[in-house]
Amino acid sequence: MQLDTMRAWWFHRQGLDRLRSVSSAETLSKTGWARSVGGCNPYLTLLARSGQSRVSVDTDIANIHIHELPSARGCTYVLPAEHFALGLAAGESFRKAEERVAAKLGVNESEIDRLCDSVLNALSDQALAPDEIRTLTGDASRSLGEEGKAKGLSSTLPIALGKLQSMGLIRRVPIDGRLDQQRYKYIAWRPSPKSEFCMDADEVFTELGRLYFKWTGLASLAEFQWFSGLGVGAAKKAVASLNLITIEGTEERMLLPEDLDAFRTFQFPIEPTYRFVSSIDAISLLRRGTKTLLAESDVAHPVSTSKGLTSVGSLADLPSNAILDRGRLIGLWEYDPLTEELIWTTFVPRSDALTAAALEMVTYIRDQLGDARSFSLDSPKSRAPLLAALRESAAAETY
Repeated sequence: MQLDTMRAWWFHRQGLDRLRSVSSAETLSKTGWARSVGGCNPYLTLLARSGQSRVSVDTDIANIHIHELPSARGCTYVLPAEHFALGLAAGESFRKAEERVAAKLGVNESEIDRLCDSVLNALSDQALAPDEIRTLTGDASRSLGEEGKAKGLSSTLPIALGKLQSMGLIRRVPIDGRLDQQRYKYIAWRPSPKSEFCMDADEVFTELGRLYFKWTGLASLAEFQWFSGLGVGAAKKAVASLNLITIEGTEERMLLPEDLDAFRTFQFPIEPTYRFVSSIDAISLLRRGTKTLLAESDVAHPVSTSKGLTSVGSLADLPSNAILDRGRLIGLWEYDPLTEELIWTTFVPRSDALTAAALEMVTYIRDQLGDARSFSLDSPKSRAPLLAALRESAAAETY
């Protein structure tokens, strides 16, 4: 199979050729959950696929049509309401790893359960920040000292908050209503999205597998294994009943039987379709692969990373935000909030349509986001070396 056609198929299944009249929740249901690390990815995900404004996304968050939850691999994603319980269940076993670390620090299950009860009492009729919860719960929580800090657990309170979140009894809400900040309060969740959820662990990961192959359109078992966090045997078991069909010439990638006809008749689009997306957009993150998005001529293209120059095809993760054309990675971009400029460089000649896409993105960031932070600790200062390297790139553009 032609690699450019496979990339275009991924692009299409991801909704990057633009879904029409689709809400934020429907977009995430159709194309996949948006990874959330305190950066702009959820906003850019929904903008690229269904043209959602920041205000529209924030309204859907406030109305709990979509929500940021710990889910696959225990990582936070923004999910549609119909997947809240499933996402929480998929992440539950990864949360228990934290409890095992706590046990080695002398924290037993009954202590956490008592703290959970205290937290629920504190949140019975109000949303509270962690410091406010700590004050109201008194000595129910305690410091885990330097040893705990070294293991990423400064006190017992985050353990209880994580457990209550995974149980669907509380939820974390952004103080200013925005997904690209990391200041939160917690509130009781009534009714819990898991109150009528009855899937066992095997059913959870089978359903996660079905959604994953629906979102990707075509993926390998190893790629699903990475996304789900399962071992090889567990991943095979999870998808066994899906009757996935292996497609020849795609490096053992598989698709759902119901997608076979659409895949066979799919044709590579003649006209370019440009999308500026984040470095952790699902089109790359679902398979955690950069090389498959590259034309052969671009694999050796040098790009700047935190460790210096390297070939873009050697990277598992994108070093900067991505510019795509029908699934092909054709360039990289960053935003400088100090100069309010979009800095971008491409592996291909520019066109009027590509320039228009760049202008659309910088206008969106200036008017709606103010910055395009990649993660919670991202800042103009930390981004400065990357911005400088991009500016120095051959034929880099600014807008």
